[in-house]
Amino acid sequence: MINREWHLLSRPVGWPKAEDFALVEAEMPTPGEGQVLVRNKYLSVDPYMRGRMSAAKSYVAPFELGKVMQGGAVGEVVASNAEGIAVGDHLLHFFGWREFAAVDAKNAVKVDPDAAPLSTYLGVLGMTGLTAYAGLLRTASFKEGDVVFVSGAAGAVGGQVGQIAKLKGASRVIGSAGSDEKVKLLVEEYGFDAAFNYKNGSVSEQLREAAPDGIDVYFDNVGGDHLEAAIGRLNTHGRIAICGMISVYNNTEPAPGPKNLARLIATRGRMEGLLVGDHYDLQPQFVQEVGPWVASGQLKYRETVVEGIGNNLEAFLGVLRGDNTGKMIVKL
Repeated sequence: MINREWHLLSRPVGWPKAEDFALVEAEMPTPGEGQVLVRNKYLSVDPYMRGRMSAAKSYVAPFELGKVMQGGAVGEVVASNAEGIAVGDHLLHFFGWREFAAVDAKNAVKVDPDAAPLSTYLGVLGMTGLTAYAGLLRTASFKEGDVVFVSGAAGAVGGQVGQIAKLKGASRVIGSAGSDEKVKLLVEEYGFDAAFNYKNGSVSEQLREAAPDGIDVYFDNVGGDHLEAAIGRLNTHGRIAICGMISVYNNTEPAPGPKNLARLIATRGRMEGLLVGDHYDLQPQFVQEVGPWVASGQLKYRETVVEGIGNNLEAFLGVLRGDNTGKMIVKL
């Protein structure tokens, strides 16, 4: 049997191009001692993967040239050499971008397809959900009554941040997104108090109109003009959680920083970066609190599903373009 997998051939300069990648036919992996063979059913593509395509030193090792890439995946065990895991079990692991994966059992987590759809373990109940939960409640030190602004609010992380803030007692939640359709989703389905299309005008002016009394928390997924606008509206002792800066990921030159950083002095504002890997201790609390919200429909989520391993790259590029509403998922 043949196992198809995506390899990185060259490190992209600017926007990734098709010729930087190849869909390769490889031999079917054989699970060793303590391993299982998983047939992947759903793959995750995420903005952070763009950073791993660069050779620059970062918080995670870059993808190796000529070798299969990695990413979140959930699938069914088809062979097992690991105690406690049987054929037919479903696992969450980190060996995506391929159809089949030999996975160390210790590096995988059992998931229950009867408790929630398998795809949700890559999104609303997975890494993106925990990112939203930890970033808002721990990094941004959210408290009841806060006014919260979320950029990229129709994405997998942003949509959950806004809804969790509302469920936790925010006085006002504001989101930005890249289309009028997404703005409608934020207000009518996700329950945001206000939202705007950043393509329709100045982000600073639109945020000022949506948050006349300023903001207490900014959850940043975009960077650039959104970060500058948020600093400009930050209230005294406001907090900014930097989760992502998708607006600059494909820049070939360093992006200029916000011109108004000095305002953090007057507001005694705090800005802190966020990596979900630092907060896995919150996983049990996250599942215990968010799981029932999802099951009851109090916390809504969307998925953009792309079919087939052959479209994995296009799904990833779609995330960078902002094509997705909610979590981008590749279904195999």
